[in-house]
Amino acid sequence: MSSRFTADPAFEKALRQMELDSIDAVFAFSGGSNLAKATLAKHRSRIRFETENPAATLFLKRYENTPVHIQTKNWLGHRRIASTMFYDLDPAQKLAAAGINTPQTVCCGSQWGMFFEKRSFIITRQIPGESLERLLPSCFADTSKENVKARRKFIDRLAEFTRTFHATGYRHRDFYLAHIFHYDGVFYLIDLQRAFKPLLFSNRYRIKDIAQLSYSAAKTYFSRTDRLRFYCAYSGIKRLAQKDKSFIRAVIGKMSQMAEHDRRHGRIIPFES
Repeated sequence: MSSRFTADPAFEKALRQMELDSIDAVFAFSGGSNLAKATLAKHRSRIRFETENPAATLFLKRYENTPVHIQTKNWLGHRRIASTMFYDLDPAQKLAAAGINTPQTVCCGSQWGMFFEKRSFIITRQIPGESLERLLPSCFADTSKENVKARRKFIDRLAEFTRTFHATGYRHRDFYLAHIFHYDGVFYLIDLQRAFKPLLFSNRYRIKDIAQLSYSAAKTYFSRTDRLRFYCAYSGIKRLAQKDKSFIRAVIGKMSQMAEHDRRHGRIIPFES
Protein backbone atom coordinates (compact mmCIF):
# COMPACT_ATOMS: atom_id res chain seq x y z
CA MET A 1 0.00 0.00 0.00
CA SER A 2 1.19 3.54 -0.74
CA SER A 3 -0.41 6.57 0.89
CA ARG A 4 -0.37 10.32 0.57
CA PHE A 5 -1.91 12.89 2.93
CA THR A 6 -1.60 16.68 2.65
CA ALA A 7 -3.31 19.58 4.44
CA ASP A 8 -3.43 23.36 4.23
CA PRO A 9 -1.25 24.67 7.12
CA ALA A 10 -3.99 27.15 8.07
CA PHE A 11 -6.32 24.23 8.87
CA GLU A 12 -3.77 21.77 10.29
CA LYS A 13 -4.54 22.56 13.95
CA ALA A 14 -8.31 22.46 13.40
CA LEU A 15 -8.10 19.10 11.63
CA ARG A 16 -5.90 17.64 14.37
CA GLN A 17 -8.41 18.79 17.01
CA MET A 18 -11.08 16.85 15.15
CA GLU A 19 -8.70 13.90 14.80
CA LEU A 20 -8.72 14.22 11.03
CA ASP A 21 -4.97 13.76 10.75
CA SER A 22 -4.65 10.53 8.79
CA ILE A 23 -6.38 8.65 6.00
CA ASP A 24 -7.69 6.07 8.48
CA ALA A 25 -9.12 8.85 10.65
CA VAL A 26 -10.79 10.56 7.70
CA PHE A 27 -12.55 7.37 6.65
CA ALA A 28 -13.61 6.64 10.24
CA PHE A 29 -15.01 10.17 10.70
CA SER A 30 -18.78 10.27 11.30
CA GLY A 31 -19.26 13.82 12.58
CA GLY A 32 -21.04 16.63 10.77
CA SER A 33 -24.01 16.18 8.45
CA ASN A 34 -24.20 13.22 6.10
CA LEU A 35 -25.11 14.47 2.61
CA ALA A 36 -26.08 11.06 1.26
CA LYS A 37 -28.74 10.88 -1.44
CA ALA A 38 -30.37 8.09 -3.41
CA THR A 39 -28.41 8.81 -6.60
CA LEU A 40 -24.99 8.78 -4.89
CA ALA A 41 -22.89 5.77 -5.87
CA LYS A 42 -22.03 3.29 -3.11
CA HIS A 43 -18.31 4.01 -3.32
CA ARG A 44 -18.89 7.71 -2.60
CA SER A 45 -19.84 9.58 0.57
CA ARG A 46 -20.17 13.25 1.44
CA ILE A 47 -20.15 15.05 4.80
CA ARG A 48 -20.50 18.71 5.76
CA PHE A 49 -18.86 19.82 9.01
CA GLU A 50 -17.63 22.94 10.80
CA THR A 51 -14.30 24.10 12.20
CA GLU A 52 -13.86 26.84 14.81
CA ASN A 53 -10.34 28.12 14.22
CA PRO A 54 -10.48 29.15 11.48
CA ALA A 55 -14.25 29.34 11.45
CA ALA A 56 -15.34 27.58 8.27
CA THR A 57 -17.81 25.15 6.77
CA LEU A 58 -16.03 22.26 5.07
CA PHE A 59 -17.13 19.48 2.75
CA LEU A 60 -15.57 16.03 2.84
CA LYS A 61 -15.82 13.82 -0.23
CA ARG A 62 -14.69 10.21 0.22
CA TYR A 63 -14.13 7.57 -2.44
CA GLU A 64 -13.66 4.00 -1.22
CA ASN A 65 -13.21 0.90 -3.37
CA THR A 66 -14.06 2.79 -6.53
CA PRO A 67 -14.86 0.08 -9.12
CA VAL A 68 -11.97 -0.74 -11.44
CA HIS A 69 -14.00 0.04 -14.55
CA ILE A 70 -14.76 3.54 -13.21
CA GLN A 71 -11.11 4.15 -12.36
CA THR A 72 -10.04 2.98 -15.81
CA LYS A 73 -12.67 5.19 -17.45
CA ASN A 74 -11.39 8.18 -15.44
CA TRP A 75 -7.82 7.49 -16.49
CA LEU A 76 -8.76 7.34 -20.15
CA GLY A 77 -11.08 10.35 -20.02
CA HIS A 78 -8.59 12.54 -18.17
CA ARG A 79 -5.58 11.02 -19.95
CA ARG A 80 -3.83 10.50 -16.63
CA ILE A 81 -3.58 7.73 -14.03
CA ALA A 82 -4.58 9.36 -10.77
CA SER A 83 -6.72 8.88 -7.67
CA THR A 84 -10.42 9.70 -7.85
CA MET A 85 -10.06 12.74 -5.61
CA PHE A 86 -7.42 14.15 -7.99
CA TYR A 87 -10.13 14.85 -10.56
CA ASP A 88 -11.69 17.25 -8.03
CA LEU A 89 -8.36 18.75 -7.01
CA ASP A 90 -6.56 19.29 -10.31
CA PRO A 91 -9.22 21.23 -12.28
CA ALA A 92 -9.99 23.39 -9.23
CA GLN A 93 -6.35 24.44 -8.92
CA LYS A 94 -5.79 24.99 -12.63
CA LEU A 95 -9.02 26.89 -13.14
CA ALA A 96 -8.29 29.07 -10.11
CA ALA A 97 -4.92 29.92 -11.63
CA ALA A 98 -6.76 30.90 -14.84
CA GLY A 99 -9.08 33.28 -12.99
CA ILE A 100 -12.10 31.04 -12.41
CA ASN A 101 -13.17 30.98 -8.76
CA THR A 102 -13.33 27.41 -7.43
CA PRO A 103 -13.55 25.82 -3.95
CA GLN A 104 -10.40 26.00 -1.81
CA THR A 105 -8.84 22.62 -1.07
CA VAL A 106 -8.17 22.21 2.65
CA CYS A 107 -6.94 18.61 2.78
CA CYS A 108 -6.68 15.59 0.51
CA GLY A 109 -5.21 12.14 0.44
CA SER A 110 -5.12 8.82 -1.35
CA GLN A 111 -4.15 5.22 -0.73
CA TRP A 112 -3.19 2.76 -3.46
CA GLY A 113 -2.89 -0.97 -3.82
CA MET A 114 -0.67 -2.72 -6.34
CA PHE A 115 -2.34 -1.23 -9.43
CA PHE A 116 -5.52 0.55 -8.42
CA GLU A 117 -6.63 3.11 -5.87
CA LYS A 118 -8.10 1.74 -2.65
CA ARG A 119 -9.53 4.97 -1.34
CA SER A 120 -9.09 8.72 -1.58
CA PHE A 121 -10.68 11.88 -0.19
CA ILE A 122 -10.75 15.64 -0.53
CA ILE A 123 -11.90 18.33 1.92
CA THR A 124 -12.89 21.70 0.48
CA ARG A 125 -14.07 24.96 1.99
CA GLN A 126 -17.61 26.15 1.36
CA ILE A 127 -17.74 29.02 -1.09
CA PRO A 128 -19.93 32.05 -0.30
CA GLY A 129 -23.40 32.66 -1.64
CA GLU A 130 -25.94 30.28 -3.15
CA SER A 131 -26.16 28.42 -6.42
CA LEU A 132 -28.09 30.15 -9.21
CA GLU A 133 -30.50 27.23 -9.14
CA ARG A 134 -31.45 28.07 -5.56
CA LEU A 135 -31.22 31.85 -5.61
CA LEU A 136 -31.18 34.35 -8.47
CA PRO A 137 -30.36 38.04 -7.92
CA SER A 138 -33.25 40.25 -6.82
CA CYS A 139 -33.46 41.81 -10.29
CA PHE A 140 -35.29 38.66 -11.41
CA ALA A 141 -38.16 39.37 -8.99
CA ASP A 142 -40.22 41.48 -11.42
CA THR A 143 -40.06 43.26 -14.78
CA SER A 144 -39.67 46.85 -13.62
CA LYS A 145 -37.47 49.01 -15.82
CA GLU A 146 -34.64 49.02 -13.28
CA ASN A 147 -34.77 45.24 -12.85
CA VAL A 148 -34.82 44.54 -16.58
CA LYS A 149 -31.68 46.64 -17.00
CA ALA A 150 -29.97 44.89 -14.07
CA ARG A 151 -31.06 41.45 -15.34
CA ARG A 152 -29.56 42.10 -18.76
CA LYS A 153 -26.32 43.18 -17.14
CA PHE A 154 -26.30 40.01 -15.03
CA ILE A 155 -26.87 37.81 -18.09
CA ASP A 156 -23.99 39.56 -19.87
CA ARG A 157 -21.71 38.89 -16.90
CA LEU A 158 -22.78 35.24 -16.69
CA ALA A 159 -21.98 34.92 -20.40
CA GLU A 160 -18.56 36.48 -19.84
CA PHE A 161 -17.88 34.06 -16.99
CA THR A 162 -18.86 31.11 -19.21
CA ARG A 163 -16.70 32.38 -22.08
CA THR A 164 -13.71 32.78 -19.74
CA PHE A 165 -14.22 29.26 -18.44
CA HIS A 166 -14.37 27.73 -21.92
CA ALA A 167 -11.36 29.76 -23.02
CA THR A 168 -9.27 27.69 -20.58
CA GLY A 169 -9.97 24.65 -22.78
CA TYR A 170 -11.91 22.93 -19.99
CA ARG A 171 -15.39 21.53 -20.46
CA HIS A 172 -17.47 20.96 -17.33
CA ARG A 173 -19.93 18.27 -18.51
CA ASP A 174 -22.24 19.16 -15.58
CA PHE A 175 -22.67 22.86 -16.30
CA TYR A 176 -26.03 23.46 -14.65
CA LEU A 177 -27.09 26.50 -12.63
CA ALA A 178 -26.82 24.28 -9.53
CA HIS A 179 -23.03 24.30 -9.98
CA ILE A 180 -22.59 28.04 -10.51
CA PHE A 181 -22.60 30.20 -7.39
CA HIS A 182 -22.95 33.96 -7.23
CA TYR A 183 -22.01 36.22 -4.34
CA ASP A 184 -21.35 39.96 -4.17
CA GLY A 185 -21.02 40.20 -7.95
CA VAL A 186 -18.61 37.26 -8.23
CA PHE A 187 -19.24 33.88 -9.88
CA TYR A 188 -17.88 30.56 -8.60
CA LEU A 189 -17.80 27.12 -10.22
CA ILE A 190 -18.14 23.89 -8.25
CA ASP A 191 -18.46 20.11 -8.80
CA LEU A 192 -15.45 19.76 -11.05
CA GLN A 193 -15.09 15.98 -10.88
CA ARG A 194 -16.04 15.55 -14.55
CA ALA A 195 -14.31 18.69 -15.87
CA PHE A 196 -11.59 17.95 -18.41
CA LYS A 197 -9.78 19.23 -21.50
CA PRO A 198 -10.91 17.15 -24.48
CA LEU A 199 -8.41 16.35 -27.19
CA LEU A 200 -11.24 15.61 -29.62
CA PHE A 201 -14.80 16.87 -30.01
CA SER A 202 -14.15 19.99 -27.94
CA ASN A 203 -17.02 21.82 -29.63
CA ARG A 204 -19.39 18.94 -28.92
CA TYR A 205 -18.65 19.28 -25.20
CA ARG A 206 -19.01 23.06 -25.46
CA ILE A 207 -22.48 22.53 -26.94
CA LYS A 208 -23.27 20.15 -24.08
CA ASP A 209 -22.20 22.71 -21.46
CA ILE A 210 -24.31 25.50 -22.98
CA ALA A 211 -27.27 23.14 -23.39
CA GLN A 212 -27.05 22.11 -19.73
CA LEU A 213 -26.90 25.75 -18.62
CA SER A 214 -29.90 26.73 -20.75
CA TYR A 215 -31.79 23.58 -19.75
CA SER A 216 -31.50 24.43 -16.05
CA ALA A 217 -32.63 28.06 -16.58
CA ALA A 218 -36.34 28.15 -15.77
CA LYS A 219 -38.66 29.64 -18.39
CA THR A 220 -40.26 31.72 -15.64
CA TYR A 221 -37.09 33.81 -15.32
CA PHE A 222 -35.24 33.39 -18.62
CA SER A 223 -37.07 34.26 -21.83
CA ARG A 224 -35.99 33.35 -25.35
CA THR A 225 -34.67 36.90 -25.70
CA ASP A 226 -32.59 36.43 -22.54
CA ARG A 227 -31.13 33.21 -23.94
CA LEU A 228 -30.27 34.87 -27.25
CA ARG A 229 -28.73 37.79 -25.38
CA PHE A 230 -26.61 35.33 -23.40
CA TYR A 231 -25.38 33.63 -26.57
CA CYS A 232 -24.49 36.91 -28.28
CA ALA A 233 -22.57 38.09 -25.20
CA TYR A 234 -20.91 34.67 -24.85
CA SER A 235 -19.85 34.68 -28.52
CA GLY A 236 -18.96 38.39 -28.61
CA ILE A 237 -21.28 39.13 -31.55
CA LYS A 238 -24.14 41.49 -32.34
CA ARG A 239 -25.65 39.57 -35.25
CA LEU A 240 -25.97 35.83 -35.84
CA ALA A 241 -23.93 34.27 -38.63
CA GLN A 242 -24.69 30.86 -40.12
CA LYS A 243 -22.23 29.14 -37.76
CA ASP A 244 -24.01 30.71 -34.78
CA LYS A 245 -27.39 29.46 -36.01
CA SER A 246 -25.92 25.98 -36.43
CA PHE A 247 -24.51 26.08 -32.90
CA ILE A 248 -27.86 27.21 -31.46
CA ARG A 249 -29.69 24.44 -33.33
CA ALA A 250 -27.24 21.93 -31.87
CA VAL A 251 -27.86 23.30 -28.36
CA ILE A 252 -31.64 23.10 -28.82
CA GLY A 253 -31.29 19.55 -30.14
CA LYS A 254 -29.27 18.53 -27.07
CA MET A 255 -31.85 20.14 -24.77
CA SER A 256 -34.60 18.18 -26.50
CA GLN A 257 -32.71 14.93 -25.88
CA MET A 258 -32.31 15.84 -22.21
CA ALA A 259 -36.00 16.72 -21.92
CA GLU A 260 -37.08 13.43 -23.47
CA HIS A 261 -34.89 11.53 -21.02
CA ASP A 262 -36.37 13.42 -18.05
CA ARG A 263 -39.93 12.93 -19.28
CA ARG A 264 -39.42 9.18 -19.32
CA HIS A 265 -38.32 9.36 -15.69
CA GLY A 266 -41.11 11.72 -14.60
CA ARG A 267 -38.79 14.62 -13.80
CA ILE A 268 -39.46 18.35 -14.06
CA ILE A 269 -38.01 20.04 -17.15
CA PRO A 270 -36.70 23.42 -15.92
CA PHE A 271 -36.55 25.36 -19.18
CA GLU A 272 -40.19 24.46 -19.89
CA SER A 273 -41.46 25.34 -16.42
